[in-house]
Amino acid sequence: MNGALAGKIAVVTGATRGVGKGIALELGTAGATVYVTGRTAEPGPLPGTLAETAAEVTALGGTGIAVRCDHHDDAQVEAVFARVAEEAGRLDVLVNNVFSAPDLAAWLNRPFWDLPLTAWDEVLGIGARSHYVASVFAAPLLFAAGGGLIANISSSGAAAYQQNTVYGVGKAAVDKMTADMALELRDRGVAAVSIWPGLVRTELLAFAGRPTPDGRTVLDIPGAGEFDLAAAESPRFVGRGVAALAADPAVLTRSGRVHTTTDLATHYAFTDLDGTLPGEVAAS
Repeated sequence: MNGALAGKIAVVTGATRGVGKGIALELGTAGATVYVTGRTAEPGPLPGTLAETAAEVTALGGTGIAVRCDHHDDAQVEAVFARVAEEAGRLDVLVNNVFSAPDLAAWLNRPFWDLPLTAWDEVLGIGARSHYVASVFAAPLLFAAGGGLIANISSSGAAAYQQNTVYGVGKAAVDKMTADMALELRDRGVAAVSIWPGLVRTELLAFAGRPTPDGRTVLDIPGAGEFDLAAAESPRFVGRGVAALAADPAVLTRSGRVHTTTDLATHYAFTDLDGTLPGEVAAS
């Protein structure tokens, strides 16, 4: 993949840490210029800042550009794409990843009547709505490039119960939005896809993990038991899937559909950083 996206311009929302950061790093590894957005400019309880992500993108061979943006504020989002228009004149890849995962943590596995009404606005607003807003502002720049890719990070929670009602509604909305956008974008040469990662070994997940006497770190999942985080995907595994799609000249054939990260790994023949697929045991 090295150099496969040289000269390409990408925006990754919510790229301070976690899945967004992993995607930004892999786009950078492939040579892209990557504008990374998020709110964290100063170190906090969880590791990661925008500037650190941008610097890592550059160190890997791309060009990382940090743009502080609160995706609650449409004017700030519009300003991101105005900057891209001024500096690059076009856009090849938009990755809609921003999501209020730390805010959601307090609401996990609680029935809808036990959630504050603000949970709906947070999950649907910083999720489905923020993906829509960024896509609106990105569309003219994608058209200026003559085509491109919108990748919406979603979840299997769109099709099966996960976490709570509002989470599932939000993810289902993202997948339906992706399918309808794909129809409207096809004649302009822009693909739109939803991507379902598996359980991803993010900084937040590592923080929530529990060490075991045998040296493992596990996540306790209500109703499903414990999950060994060593078997989870790295954020860069998700990124490799996005980078492969972005470099695929036939990406329009995959537009409008949901793609799991493991399906992408099989189709494009890539592995996680340790050379395995999620769930496999790395060779010692």
